[in-house]
Amino acid sequence: MIARPPLDGREALARDVRATIRDIPDFPKPGIVFKDITPVLSNAALFARVTDSLAEAAAPLHISHVVAIESRGFLFAAPVAQRLGVPLVPVRKPGKLPHRCVREEYALEYGTDVLEMHEDALGAGARVLVVDDVLATGGTAAATRRLVQRVGGAVVAFGFLVDLTFLNGRHQLAGSSVDAIVEY
Repeated sequence: MIARPPLDGREALARDVRATIRDIPDFPKPGIVFKDITPVLSNAALFARVTDSLAEAAAPLHISHVVAIESRGFLFAAPVAQRLGVPLVPVRKPGKLPHRCVREEYALEYGTDVLEMHEDALGAGARVLVVDDVLATGGTAAATRRLVQRVGGAVVAFGFLVDLTFLNGRHQLAGSSVDAIVEY
C-alpha cells in the first residue's frame, strides 16, 4: 500500500462536498445532469465548513461588502458576510426590492433576464465579494459585477460552491479572483 499525504483542509472539504452533492439525471430537461446541492445544506457541519472556507479565502482581500445573488446565493452569502463582519447586499429579480434600484439586463441562452440592486447599497470604493451557489456560464455573475460597478463598487472576488468548468463561466469574470470549492 502506498501512503498518501494527508489532504489539506481545502482538498478534504472539496472531497467531502463532491461526495455529498447528488447528481439528478435529466433535470430540468433530458440530457442535463443537475448538481443538487441540497444535501450539502442538509449537513450542518459541512455547510459551515463551506461558508467558513469561502470567508477564509476572501479575508485577505479586505472585503467591505458581500453581494448575494438570488436565490441560492443568499444561503451561502449570509454566513460568509457574518463571518467577515461586513454588510450583506442582495441582488434580486425585478420588483422584489422595495427601494430605488439600478437594473442590469443580461443575455440568457434563449432571451434575457434582469437583476436589480438598491442604488444606495454600496458606497464609492466598496470592495465586494459576490457569492452564489454555482458558476455556470457566468452571465448572472457578470451582470452582478456590472451592477456593483454602476453604484461605485469594485468586485474584488467571486465565491462559489460549484464551478461547472465545461461551461467556461470564468472567462466572463476576468479581472477578479474566482474561488470555487469544487469543479466539475
